[in-house]
Amino acid sequence: MPRFDPHPARRPVVVTGASSGIGAAVAEAFASVGHPVLLGARRIDRLEELAQRIVREGGEARAVVLDLADPVSIARFSETAEAWTGGVEVLVSNAGDVQPIDTVGPHAEFARQLEVNLLGAQHLASELVPAMIGRGRGDVVFVTSEVAVRPRTHMAGYVASKAALEGFVAAMAMECEGTGVRVGMVRPGPVGTEQGSTWDGEDVAKVIDSWTRWGLMRHGGMLRPPEVADAVLAMATVPKGTRYALIEVQPEAPVSAEPAPLLALHHLDDSTEESA
Repeated sequence: MPRFDPHPARRPVVVTGASSGIGAAVAEAFASVGHPVLLGARRIDRLEELAQRIVREGGEARAVVLDLADPVSIARFSETAEAWTGGVEVLVSNAGDVQPIDTVGPHAEFARQLEVNLLGAQHLASELVPAMIGRGRGDVVFVTSEVAVRPRTHMAGYVASKAALEGFVAAMAMECEGTGVRVGMVRPGPVGTEQGSTWDGEDVAKVIDSWTRWGLMRHGGMLRPPEVADAVLAMATVPKGTRYALIEVQPEAPVSAEPAPLLALHHLDDSTEESA
């Protein structure tokens, strides 16, 4: 006889970085299928607007300020999360920050990005995941980035933090194996969000030029936040007995009038045979 419900229908969800972009889309996705969501981010006004919208649409939501660079804020947020939810069932660790700095750029900015993207994520997990293990169930989803495996120039802090985060998640998944807590990561490619909107125009031009030179901009396609949210929802709601360790989500290239290289080669072969 099992000592717990392996997958209750109503699962309280914590989403960090929920004030915009992927985090907001993730919160709306879980709320739309009946799960109460606790929203965390620094911009409490944006969180409250989202929480009110979710409630108007028939869902359950609460907004709580969270600064992942502040240990006190993380501890308070975690206490509120456990009290409001009665036990967190799903943690979506999505919050992140990216600023354009070089590998030999300002140390303070490099360290700050690691503090938010890596150390803050670990701190929050250390506050919430042990109780999941104690209950014998839960899902933890980390939103990483394709830069972890395909680094980009002029994003030193972001690249280092996301690469380290993926290593951390892999180790955590191993440690949680057999506990009933599933751990995985969703790795998005380019996404159209507010990240980068505060960059200086000269920095944007410098970064785009460098990425183009290194062949990192294959096409102009961009993911939309709800498309990444679909992957997060799928990872956390797959029936028990299955664990999605990694879902990488990439934008489809816009349809081009030019034939794809392989198709062009096929046409060349056909014309060669005809002329022969």
